[in-house]
Amino acid sequence: MAPFHRGSATSRLLFSFYSATAKATATAPSSHSPTTALLLGHFRVHQYSNLARAKEEKEPWWKESMERLRNIGISAHIDSGKTTLTERILYYTGRIHEIHEVRGRDGVGAKMDSMDLEREKGITIQSAATYCTWNGYQINIIDTPGHVDFTIEVERALRVLDGAILVLCSVGGVQSQSITVDRQMRRYEVPRLAFINKLDRMGADPWKVLNQARSKLRHHSAAVQVPIGLEDDFQGLIDLVKLKTYYFQGSNGEKVVAEEVPANMEAIVAEKRRELIEVVSEVDDKLADAFLSDEPISSADLAEAIRRATVAKKFIPVFMGSAFKNKGVQPLLDGVLSYLPCPTEVGNYALDQSKNEEKVLLGGNPDGKLVALAFKLEEGRFGQLTFLRIYEGVIRKGDFIVNINTGKKIKVPRLVRMHSDEMEFSKALNRFQKEDPTFRVGLDPESGQTIISGMGELHLDIYVERIRREYKVDATVGKPRVNFRETVTQRAEFDYLHKKQTGGQGQYGRVIGFIEPLPADSPTKFLFENMMVGQAIPSGFIPAIEKGFKEAANSGSLIGHPVENVRIVLTDGASHAVDSSELAFKLASIYAFRQCYAAARPVILEPIMLVELKVPTEFQGTVAGDINKRKGVIVGNDQDGDDSVITAHVPLNNMFGYSTSLRSMTQGKGEFTMEYKEHSPVSQDVQMQLVNTYKANKAAE
Repeated sequence: MAPFHRGSATSRLLFSFYSATAKATATAPSSHSPTTALLLGHFRVHQYSNLARAKEEKEPWWKESMERLRNIGISAHIDSGKTTLTERILYYTGRIHEIHEVRGRDGVGAKMDSMDLEREKGITIQSAATYCTWNGYQINIIDTPGHVDFTIEVERALRVLDGAILVLCSVGGVQSQSITVDRQMRRYEVPRLAFINKLDRMGADPWKVLNQARSKLRHHSAAVQVPIGLEDDFQGLIDLVKLKTYYFQGSNGEKVVAEEVPANMEAIVAEKRRELIEVVSEVDDKLADAFLSDEPISSADLAEAIRRATVAKKFIPVFMGSAFKNKGVQPLLDGVLSYLPCPTEVGNYALDQSKNEEKVLLGGNPDGKLVALAFKLEEGRFGQLTFLRIYEGVIRKGDFIVNINTGKKIKVPRLVRMHSDEMEFSKALNRFQKEDPTFRVGLDPESGQTIISGMGELHLDIYVERIRREYKVDATVGKPRVNFRETVTQRAEFDYLHKKQTGGQGQYGRVIGFIEPLPADSPTKFLFENMMVGQAIPSGFIPAIEKGFKEAANSGSLIGHPVENVRIVLTDGASHAVDSSELAFKLASIYAFRQCYAAARPVILEPIMLVELKVPTEFQGTVAGDINKRKGVIVGNDQDGDDSVITAHVPLNNMFGYSTSLRSMTQGKGEFTMEYKEHSPVSQDVQMQLVNTYKANKAAE
């Protein structure tokens, strides 16, 4: 009996891997009866009637946050440079601020080798878990042992990963543990990249290693990079997809310089790029059609084909570099984002014991029943740690779950994330809130950011520094994301036909109507009305059309924020007796909204705050001038003794840092309060600036 299954990697599923690890300590059994039982490996998880329900409303950022998540492992033969590679990844992503070598002279040792024995021996004994952020994506990483004696650590890590990096030594090539690890990856159907490391070593030959991977590991693979020089002459890399040359400058290779392909390398680059296209074309029909038609293949088309083939486990892109010499790590990170799957692209199954171990596809909805796999236990200075991969639902402090091996109910007293052997999460913030009632912590449901507020910038800076020093947690701070909105200002017609024929049942749906702004006093922010006469569209498809328009309104085309105060009216349409479906009409609605959105003259709305200031009269002019600079409108000015009380409407985006500015202007004597008033259209210059920033960020991704 296979206790855990990974399904087709092309299945469109949603998973909840909110924390890399979680802690659970057993307590006395509870009397609550289970309502659902699913088997996952050796761990069965029950949902109890007394658990708090997940929020019914899905946050609009949830799906996007899953697409910006990678759960990966790094595996290899012993001494191929896995831990050194992970150390460089943590350094370039800002998780650590200095590099320590596995066998470094400073005696500190690599971050991921947290055990004294690991630092003494220079090897990894246990799987260490950590996480980092790269280009707006969160990457959960497990660094696994390379020695065959610790292969079980690799086995249990791979079963919970969505993708992996197989590190190969450019001198040693494919070795015994490389074959074992690759077999394990194949068994758990893990999409992977290969990274040929140590190109700076004497005898380095990446092309020999690539051929070994094809023959010994049966990899359908090709290089996506060409090195510039080898051994002591190793200078940089040429990206065969983007046709760019990368050099790694700075004391630790942190500055990546992109240049054009050198003239003396153009021939080998053309040869290797054609080889890459040929190999990918063998497993990707879309690229094969373009290749056989002798059409020019763009960088974007090639990258998309590599991703499709990699996620489908039909192709393994091969990267190159030298982690020790700080070369090639950043492009490898880009490759993890570009080519390895997010949790929504990997299929996972549980076995339902109540139905004779029937396979159950896990939808991954955080509002669903909790389904998790405990893949590792560890007894340490923090007590017993249970490492969990969460596949569906949400786990909270105080929840009750059941261990299938013992049948005992377990209470979850605490949840943590792991950064090697350091535990973090909200411990510091909770303590500071108890100590200081002016220090507040909250979660913005739209942006997903943790918002801390206090008496001023210095107040918050001190707490951030205390978090760093006392809890060794590196907090990334910045001004919060402003909750902009978009809306339309005039009526616009839409008439969109979604038609697709793929050989079997096709897709057909046509929607006709218009969108227009809602009245200012409207009690609702989104209104869909069906004013169709007759049965041009069967009534069963109308809810799907409304759902499509609602989904499209979640992200406007100006800056990607929700569209509000919009009325959508359906006046006509068309359907097909065979090819029409809910999906077809939902897609037609989404495309129809996008089609007519620009014609409706959309504008960006920003939150306007009602600000009340109390300042000594001698500073009134200075403060009023500053309000005007912040594009505020003064609506009231009263006298209260020796103080002036100024009331103004100011955009929230211009109020960050105001506490410190006000103190500077008034010698510390001024004070203010601020509350939300309304959303109001931004000026044309601000709108252009926001749109250009949004486009630049999208292009950079």
